[in-house]
Amino acid sequence: MEQENKKPAVIYEYHEDSAGIIKGYEVYARLVDGILEALHTRYGVRYELYASDDPNSEYWKLLENDVQSGNAGVEHVARIFDRLEDRTFVFDDEKEQPEYHIHLSVRNNVLAYPAMGVALARVPVFQENGINFQDYVFAASDAQLQFFLGNVRNRQREQNINKVTVFTDRRNGISREDEPITRAVRREEVILDAGIKKEIYRSLDQFFDSDRSFYVTYDIPYKRGILLYGHPGNGKTTLVKSIAGSVPGPVLYWQITEYTSSESVNEVFEAAARLAPMVLVIEDIDSMPQEVRSFFLNTLDGATSKEGIFLIGTTNYPDKIDPGLMNRAGRFDRAYEIKMPSEALRLEYLQLRGFSAFVGEEGTATAARLTGDFSLTQLGELYVSAALEWHENGTAEVESLVRGMRGELDKGRKREWMKDASSSIGFY
Repeated sequence: MEQENKKPAVIYEYHEDSAGIIKGYEVYARLVDGILEALHTRYGVRYELYASDDPNSEYWKLLENDVQSGNAGVEHVARIFDRLEDRTFVFDDEKEQPEYHIHLSVRNNVLAYPAMGVALARVPVFQENGINFQDYVFAASDAQLQFFLGNVRNRQREQNINKVTVFTDRRNGISREDEPITRAVRREEVILDAGIKKEIYRSLDQFFDSDRSFYVTYDIPYKRGILLYGHPGNGKTTLVKSIAGSVPGPVLYWQITEYTSSESVNEVFEAAARLAPMVLVIEDIDSMPQEVRSFFLNTLDGATSKEGIFLIGTTNYPDKIDPGLMNRAGRFDRAYEIKMPSEALRLEYLQLRGFSAFVGEEGTATAARLTGDFSLTQLGELYVSAALEWHENGTAEVESLVRGMRGELDKGRKREWMKDASSSIGFY
């Protein structure tokens, strides 16, 4: 038993008299020793350093939120370097009156959750081209670290109910931003074919049934996938906003670009699995780079995908969709065409927007009849034009507004913005 309690052998131990033997190790060892000593002095407990192979380090985001909000569960243990920043300021533009906030910096500070026996430190690393940062995680025991990480998952899921986490693939890697739902889109505000709308929301409601009884009873894998396709500007994004605000689960939104890679596929699906049950929206799925498609398709298959994900793919170009997405079960179960709105849907949209305030009920019906090839987005532009004209002149002439918009749309389709060859735009 005595042998089992002994620590494993160490190949090299740092001592003052051996400083400098291994280049760079002395600085690292001094910093770690200093942090561990500060934690022991503060709490009377011996912490240990842990490494993380997890790319989804949500606890750093939660730490930033806790520090900014003044969460009493976080304590400031020590600064790391005395000449670097101790505090930072941010501009909060989400309030009615935007303002600056000053709070502790997550960088260059040791911050602890003492009740859970975990501490975090984002340590400056000095290099020739500037200062980078390395993240350190300390815990008093394996059990306390596991409890902390489990708590992180629960807290993140709760916070994401009122936000949409947006992933965008960029040249230098995937970016991740939490976008608050500033105004929830009610289901009745979604202008869509009634049959399709009913099917989509019914599938979502069944999926988020708290006891999952439907899936268990009929032995159905707890994951669903739908594909929305059609002309841009006809409500796919509005539908997604409505889903984000009306389902009892988090929503992740992933923008596919030319920089999407197998690494970003892994990162997004791992983040999604942590929040399950949840909704994952993949925008412009047809833009998936050719060299990544096979990996992406394999990820969607039952052997590698995680349960608890309701997948929604969107595309404006269904002809570019990889056939492999549709001809195999477990990827996308249904595909719905979001068509150009009918006259009845156009009228419903204009009435919902309050178009009659500018042109009356008869004018609203006329606008719905004359806009046969308008998308919902273009109807929104018509609404703005009518509002501005009414504000300036006290009246708005529907037929003239529609005619003007149609002329500009026709120029755009034909790429004939300037018929006069002598006209030009540019700098001289």
